[in-house]
Amino acid sequence: METILTIFKALSDETRLRILKLLEHGELCVCDIVAALDMVQPKVSFHLGVLKEAGFIKDCKHGRWIHYKLDDADMFKRSLILSVLERTSNAAAAEDKKRLERFLKSKKTKTDCINLKNTARGNHA
Repeated sequence: METILTIFKALSDETRLRILKLLEHGELCVCDIVAALDMVQPKVSFHLGVLKEAGFIKDCKHGRWIHYKLDDADMFKRSLILSVLERTSNAAAAEDKKRLERFLKSKKTKTDCINLKNTARGNHA
């Protein structure tokens, strides 16, 4: 019973659904997700931890950066992820995607994250 509660609690938050939508197209560094959501890193890391604990995402370390991607190894969770992504409007995720695209263009390489302390919102990193 606890496992199923963890799974559905993970899907009950808009920020976590936004993260899943961002990861729909592939692996992202935590700094990419922070920039796309325009949130502070500790808050994003909390939501990533909830999704990871529920088994929706997995992480891997690339140098000093942690990258996240959807974990579709479990059939039940894979079908939930697909259902959520299918029912999440692309229009609703458009602003996140625009911010992500701008951020990715500003990065030096795919594995390097820029320091966000000097951005307009500040305190992202």
